[in-house]
Amino acid sequence: MVDVDEALETRIGEMTRKTKEMGIPLMIVIEGPPASGKSRLSNALYMALDAKYTDFMATRPPRDIDLRYPFLQRYWNHLPKNGDINIHFRSWYAQYIDYKTRNIRENVRTEYVDIKQDIDNFEEMLMNNGYEIIKFYVHTSEEVRSRHIEKLKSNPILKWKAEEFEEQLDEVDYENEMQHFLDAPTGCPWTVIDFEDKGEAINTLFSTIIDRLEARVEDEEKADEPEVDGAFSEGYEAEFFDFDFEKEKIKKKEYKKILPGLQERMREIQFELYEKKIPLVIVYEGMDAAGKGGNIKRIREKLDPTGYTVNATGAPTDIELAHHYLWRFATDVPRSGHIGFYDRSWYGRVLVERIEGFASNKEWNQAYEEINDFEKSLYNSGAIVLKFFLSLDKDEQLERFEDRQDDPDKQWKLTDEDWRNREKWDLYVEASEDMIRRTHTAHAPWHVVAGNNKKYARITALRKVIEACEARLEKE
Repeated sequence: MVDVDEALETRIGEMTRKTKEMGIPLMIVIEGPPASGKSRLSNALYMALDAKYTDFMATRPPRDIDLRYPFLQRYWNHLPKNGDINIHFRSWYAQYIDYKTRNIRENVRTEYVDIKQDIDNFEEMLMNNGYEIIKFYVHTSEEVRSRHIEKLKSNPILKWKAEEFEEQLDEVDYENEMQHFLDAPTGCPWTVIDFEDKGEAINTLFSTIIDRLEARVEDEEKADEPEVDGAFSEGYEAEFFDFDFEKEKIKKKEYKKILPGLQERMREIQFELYEKKIPLVIVYEGMDAAGKGGNIKRIREKLDPTGYTVNATGAPTDIELAHHYLWRFATDVPRSGHIGFYDRSWYGRVLVERIEGFASNKEWNQAYEEINDFEKSLYNSGAIVLKFFLSLDKDEQLERFEDRQDDPDKQWKLTDEDWRNREKWDLYVEASEDMIRRTHTAHAPWHVVAGNNKKYARITALRKVIEACEARLEKE
């Protein structure tokens, strides 16, 4: 008979109902070697929580489809929404150890130490955005594990489980690799639980979670109202958008001559990327009516439609707002060998959300590093990441707005929001330049393109894409 403290079981239910009401997402990680007792510990926890908003996530060895996506993809896909709970029975740690021990290289273009850094960044990013992550390592002596395995062997129905445990212990040096994580400094500490006594282990698990949630609720109740003024400058002068637009143009005849050849080369590159299993991520930002959609159209015009997706980013839905702001983008990244276009993107956090006050000063300020880390994780998983900002001057935007307003076939493109955004032109310029300055990296560079002449912008961007892809393919 397991001696579990009923008061702790009652209290953990009370605290998780409280975090549900407050919209605090909770992720509980339970790691441990095979036959350590972590499944019995995990089930005791699962039984104590409300199944309506608790998911049990068991990390299995990666399948072929998993290896077509970034290392952390399956954890992004199942990220809990505000107030929900995930129990991770084995997690990104077990997956990392499996990758490293088996030398899995699909979608890992860098050293494993970089993937380890992706894990640290992932946890820090979630915690900075309100996620509570509580991590447990279940320790059991080799003698106890051996007794457990022998007991399973004696049962014909469970014998296969014992054989699976033994195979895992032989093939994967889990404990040695896991010790590196346990010893490393982290902003999200581990609690080590000894499973010699099951009841005591469960009580330790429950009390640790209760303590963490009580402290979190107290912090939330004491928190000050965040600043949301956008921290804009007075008299800001543009640095990157000061183009001589009269020089940044191309004649119609020349455009028609050059474009088909570039598009044919882009089609060839698409198949080369597919053959080499290299994903391509192309991000477009820019002022309203800058020509983002038309630019994307010319790049994909001769591509095989089975090998690319276009993600047009609008205002987030209720379900998207209930998740981390990167969730809706991370779940749609292209698999290996495919192309993902983003007509506006995760940069909304530091643009429209900063300008309109939808994100606090702390949230959009910390987003620069979070976005850099997210893009680095895509690069670490094999992707080419290219970002374009289409710049046009204010007079040209007005002319395009009026053209849309007067043309029945284009009126759908113009909204009241476009006019409101125009009134905040100077704020958008400053926010956009801050964004470029703080997120231009070697692994995910920005290309600022003069957009007054649409044909020039299309040719320029297409050439940049081809150039970056050819450089990568040559290395491969």
